[in-house]
Amino acid sequence: MSVATPPQGQGPLEKREARLAWSLLFPTITIVSLVVILPLLAIFWISFKPIGLADLRPPAPVLRESLRGSGDDLRIEYRLRNSSQDTEITDVVILDTLPESLIVTGDLPAGCNLEGLAFTCDLGTLEPGYNERLRVPVMLADGANEDAAEEAAEGSEPEVRGDADSILTNSEFTLENFARVFDGDEFWTVMWVTIFYTVVGTVGALLFGLFAAMLLNKSFRGQGILRGLYLFPYVAPVIAVAFTWVNLFDPFSGSANALLLQMGVTTETINFFGQRPLALIMVTVFEIWRYFPLSFLFILARMQSIDTDMYEAADMDGASPFQKFWYLSLPMLLGILSVLFLLRFIWTFNKFDDIFLLTGGNAGTRTLTVNVYEQAFAISNIGAGAAVAVVIFGCLLAFSFFFFRFISREEGL
Repeated sequence: MSVATPPQGQGPLEKREARLAWSLLFPTITIVSLVVILPLLAIFWISFKPIGLADLRPPAPVLRESLRGSGDDLRIEYRLRNSSQDTEITDVVILDTLPESLIVTGDLPAGCNLEGLAFTCDLGTLEPGYNERLRVPVMLADGANEDAAEEAAEGSEPEVRGDADSILTNSEFTLENFARVFDGDEFWTVMWVTIFYTVVGTVGALLFGLFAAMLLNKSFRGQGILRGLYLFPYVAPVIAVAFTWVNLFDPFSGSANALLLQMGVTTETINFFGQRPLALIMVTVFEIWRYFPLSFLFILARMQSIDTDMYEAADMDGASPFQKFWYLSLPMLLGILSVLFLLRFIWTFNKFDDIFLLTGGNAGTRTLTVNVYEQAFAISNIGAGAAVAVVIFGCLLAFSFFFFRFISREEGL
């Protein structure tokens, strides 16, 4: 008699292990959702909203209380304003408790009433840009000190309530942000600059990293010092090296221009970071120079893990250095080169600080990330900036799909 066994993965032990695994993963999934997914969803949401920088703070009534004047002209002033210039605020109510040291002596503003020390104002609707002062005439109670009364009046926090429609949370959506992004030839110019900067910067960093790794793959005296010098561009603060490059290639006081003039290479100074297309070439060269050490480290580590017996056999067969590199080293390096290309492409496509510090996006160096900054903060259009960010996300998503669908499969990743 045979005993039936439960299907694999369906037994009680497997189910308990699966529940335990999910319970252990749940905190990580929650954190990733909060840190990555929610901000991404917020960007998508804002990209379809007609929202400016000032709209990030929802419309609200703003109230300040102060004690003004003296003697017969003593009064409590409530300065009330609508924080929005475009949206009205409805059902506005002010609630406050007057200090015992002050006595109301005159008529209250319209909509206000006083019950004991409880002061209430029902003001209804505040129009966009509303800014008014509500004055309550008062006098000092017997034996009260004016300074103490002022401190008591301004120390009591009045409460103000009101309802307003927030552009961030309402159901108003628009495609105007994306229409503005794709309108005219400007977007395609920015896209071309971004692709040139990303592709040339990524490939250049990989090639220079490969070349540096080949130079330092052999042991020699001073190898450690040279490796440290190779790492300097990557570990140095970006703001320091960026301003060093700007000063070095300055058209008036830069050492590069002075050297070119003395050597007779040029008869006038060159504005390396201020003229097209040289500015784009310079920021791309800076990208290559600054980030090739990362490729150098990974490629060198992979090269030193390759079995030397293959090279010894190739030497016995009379293979040239180029043949050994092309047929032995390169196939072994394709995996790490593919991973580096993926990472460097994504990082360079998202790069903002280097270009902003070198040129500010001027002289034909405006990339998509710089465009996000200009749309969101330079012209205070948060919705258009978010739309450009969505375009960046779409481009990187398409590139990642293409990479994992075709390139990584060819390399066996």
